[in-house]
This record gives sequence, structure tokens and C-alpha cells, in this order.
Amino acid sequence: MTTDTDRIQKKILLRAPLARVWRAITDSAELGSWFGMRLDGPFAAGKAMRATIAPTTVDPEIAAMQKPMEGLPFELTVDRIEPQRLFSFRWHPHAIDPTEDVSAEEPTLVVFELEETAGGVLLTVTESGFDRIPLARRAKAFAANDHGWHLQTTMIEKYLARAA
Repeated sequence: MTTDTDRIQKKILLRAPLARVWRAITDSAELGSWFGMRLDGPFAAGKAMRATIAPTTVDPEIAAMQKPMEGLPFELTVDRIEPQRLFSFRWHPHAIDPTEDVSAEEPTLVVFELEETAGGVLLTVTESGFDRIPLARRAKAFAANDHGWHLQTTMIEKYLARAA
């Protein structure tokens, strides 16, 4: 068995129409609602954005986990938007220690890919670039985001189920 230390990938079949899943991912207010963040405006390819952690509105247990980090600022840059197929951005993963300056680190790339299937929409979330994170942060960032993406795929599923 091989282990990929550079990439996290999660897949989930979402039982919702493609247009609805696309909106949940690419409308910054909707994504912020289920993901647990507030963004400073709409997404646009190439746009650098400011965000703050804000507990999710979808799951009280996850919201309680996010609450201690509420208000923590971070930045992301939208990479690509290919309507109803792909949305991607770059960010500094697990940058939650305000005493650590991660601005010189190369950000990871997060890609949301959508594929329409007979049963709904297959969402594949891939975050890559962990091997370029300094060793002092790499393992912790990878582990945190591996768990985080598991939770986030659950969160979008819950969000879409209640918003249907």
C-alpha cells in the first residue's frame, strides 16, 4: 500500500441536482454557511479574499468545535471556476495559530470537482501541495485537513438535504 503525503481526496455522492450543488459550492455565502466561514464577497477567478472562521449553521456539534476559533482571519485566492464542473482555490491549511506567520509558505490547492451521475452528483474534493509545507507544520496540517475534509463532505450533504 502506498501513502500519498501530498494529497487528500474525499468523495461523496450528493443526492441533489447539479445546479444546486454548484451553487452550494460557488456562492460564497452558501459555502460559508455550511463550511463555517464568512467571506468578504463573491467568488471570482483570480480574486484574493479575506475570510474569518464562523461556526457552521448546519451541525451544532461541528459548530461547537469551530466556536473557539471564531473570528480567526485567513485568506484564500480563487484559482479556477468552470461552471458546474470545477471550483478551486488556494489557501494555507490549518493556519490557526495566530503566532505563526505562514505567509511565506506556498499555499495548497483545493479543488471541488462535480460529476453528474444517475444517483445525483459525485463531489470529489482534493487538496494538494502538502509536501511543500515546512516540516514543522506539514504532518499536523495534513492530519487536521484530512479529518476536516471528511467533516466538510458530511456538512455539504447535510446542508443540501435541509435546503432541498
